[in-house]
Amino acid sequence: MTYEEFADTRLAPLLRYAVMLTGEPHQAQDLVQETMVRVQLNWRRVARADSPERYVRRMLTNQYVDWRRGSWVRRVLLRGEPDTSVPMPTDHAQSAVDRDQVWSWLSRLPRRQRAALVLRYYEDLPDVEIADTLGCAVGTVRSSISRALATLRAEYVEA
Repeated sequence: MTYEEFADTRLAPLLRYAVMLTGEPHQAQDLVQETMVRVQLNWRRVARADSPERYVRRMLTNQYVDWRRGSWVRRVLLRGEPDTSVPMPTDHAQSAVDRDQVWSWLSRLPRRQRAALVLRYYEDLPDVEIADTLGCAVGTVRSSISRALATLRAEYVEA
């Protein structure tokens, strides 16, 4: 498989994953773009991996977790537009409030916990693959998810 073939087939799923991690479509695009530049520069190593997709997902996750160390902190945060392809319920205002509240709760989680939640519930990966992606033990994945869910439950009860 060439880099171009990989990019053609995996770019959209990587972008969806990045949106779930960042909560911002524009930041997600930047994250995927920077990751794909690194993938292209290291394509030989990526192509030799057992699963290039998992390798790239791990690169993207590491880039996200290390986000604050780089130049991303200096970028302006923009609010994304709601997805117009999804039919909206009748109470548009309440849906927007609920969505913003959930994004707010998720944004307060530590990055590794948020990444673990996204990998589990959005990407539907087993604990072993999540641990491989995050570069930690399976037990750490389980405790991260447990702590994140406990935090979200506490936030929900307070609201």
